[in-house]
Amino acid sequence: MSTPSDERVVGRVVRAHGLRGELVVEPRTDNVDTRFAPGAVLSVRGRRVPGTGSLTVAAVRRHGDRLLVTVEEVGDRDAAEALRTAELTAPALAEAPEDPDEFHDHQLEGLTAVLTDGTTVGTVTAVLHGAGGELLAVERAEGGELLVPFVAAIVPEVDVAGGRLVLDPPEGLLDPAD
Repeated sequence: MSTPSDERVVGRVVRAHGLRGELVVEPRTDNVDTRFAPGAVLSVRGRRVPGTGSLTVAAVRRHGDRLLVTVEEVGDRDAAEALRTAELTAPALAEAPEDPDEFHDHQLEGLTAVLTDGTTVGTVTAVLHGAGGELLAVERAEGGELLVPFVAAIVPEVDVAGGRLVLDPPEGLLDPAD
């Protein structure tokens, strides 16, 4: 049995597809074939699922950069639509190679964001995945939220063990919105 800290986000439900309850899923894993293989069991985070809170993959097919996933627990469009925006999670894979320049969302969430001079900006509360790339949601120390593009030019250093990441923002990025 896995604990929530062992779970990794492997996809996000974008919307329902068709009348039979297929899910349009944006994959968030390099192991799509393993994570979404028929018979794979995925936990659901962010939405209420009838029964056990998990979904069993029955079938999957590619749809551009996304997947069309049929799960045993969802039989119609209404049930599929109820899962819109839900995150799909699965236990960490033991054999997953570690790339020092790649991070899981859970590793970044909770890190302290500091400037290159050491000034604290705030705390990373979430990693937002969009078509243009990832954004770090940072709760500012003085209040409010800041969205920071998660790119090497702006986030040159991530120290998971040290609990911080360094920001080198372009002029105006940290200015409060009017």
